[in-house]
Amino acid sequence: MQALTVERYRAIDRHRVQETPQWRLLTPELREAVTVVSRVLPFRTNRYVMDALIDWDRVPDDPMFQLTFPQRGMLSPDDYQAIAELVRGGASDEVITAAANRIRMRLNPQPAGQKTRNVPTLDGAKIPGVQHKYRETVLFFPKRGQTCHAYCSYCFRWAQFVRIKDIRFAADSSDQLVRYLRRHPEVSDVLVTGGDPMTMRAAALRHYLEPMLALDHVQTVRIGTKAPATWPHRFISAPDADDVLRLFEEIVVRGKHLALMAHYTHPVELSTDVAREAIRRIRSTGAVIRMQSPIARHVNDRADVWTDLWRHGVRLGCVPYYLFVVRDTGARGYFELPLIRTWEIFQEAYRQVSGLARTVRGPSMSALPGKVHILGTSRLGDEDVFVLEYLQARDPKLVRRPFFARFDPKATWFDELQPATQQDVEFFPD
Repeated sequence: MQALTVERYRAIDRHRVQETPQWRLLTPELREAVTVVSRVLPFRTNRYVMDALIDWDRVPDDPMFQLTFPQRGMLSPDDYQAIAELVRGGASDEVITAAANRIRMRLNPQPAGQKTRNVPTLDGAKIPGVQHKYRETVLFFPKRGQTCHAYCSYCFRWAQFVRIKDIRFAADSSDQLVRYLRRHPEVSDVLVTGGDPMTMRAAALRHYLEPMLALDHVQTVRIGTKAPATWPHRFISAPDADDVLRLFEEIVVRGKHLALMAHYTHPVELSTDVAREAIRRIRSTGAVIRMQSPIARHVNDRADVWTDLWRHGVRLGCVPYYLFVVRDTGARGYFELPLIRTWEIFQEAYRQVSGLARTVRGPSMSALPGKVHILGTSRLGDEDVFVLEYLQARDPKLVRRPFFARFDPKATWFDELQPATQQDVEFFPD
């Protein structure tokens, strides 16, 4: 098993990265990019990612380096230059932060109506740290879980980590959530998300989860996490690793389905002994691990990467679940692909795996109206079109009804598409 232990775990951010031996391997241009971009977009990694997952002989092209380290192209040339000049000139943290905040607010920090359309109310007041977009599923953001062991550079929740209170979701307790759930028996699933809830101590996780377990209509508890990929020691050698697993067991024994929505982005994240042991221990509790990730340029934009990831995941007992389109936020310009290219990669990978891996759904866009599933392309009369459907929608009547959008080879997101016919207009409600 990987020798790295929890005693050697240490979060590495822009202040500490220069203390690592790998820093000396970077060119001056890469060092500047890390320094500049990390003043705008969040950067955090750890010793396990640095020592076990990144191939430093392949930097800067190594996918795990691209996944965790800021790159110059993640900011527009003008924004990069503005921050770089402040850094080179020795500007104060306050001045740099103010400039960074102006850039951040232009990067669509809360996409798909998360602040404007998803926040429910209780007795006329908005509930902090809760989102309710789809009838059956509520999202919960516990305050103590709004960080990660390592930040993904494409993360659509980057706004949780930049310390701007007005764009952050966080709840001190689950009391208001439970009151809301009691009034909404149609809710069967609660997704505990972040950040990463698995950065919390077992006692804190239990504090948030236990009150909702008493509700019969809450049948499934989901935990969104990257920990099995970027800090698998959390489930093995962390001081309270066994306490976490006992909590998982209790949830299952109480008749709930426990699903870890694990963000596996590249097969290298399954390649270490400690990663495989973490999966074994989690599954031994009765929890199910479901794999999901976006296709991101520079990281995993090849079909063979996805074929390997799904095959290895299934062999270890994980369930391929979602393949996403990179969200329209943050550094999207650096990572996004045309929708047609995303679909081609998915199709090529999908047809090379067995039925057990074909549980995966994609490519899927979590857009304002719902989860838009790209089924492929076709001809409608004399016009090329995208064939689409909603896997989830704010309006449940739209779910699983095929519709058409005009084919656009450059489109990278749903709001760039247009209905192909008058009958398709209802599927573009926003």
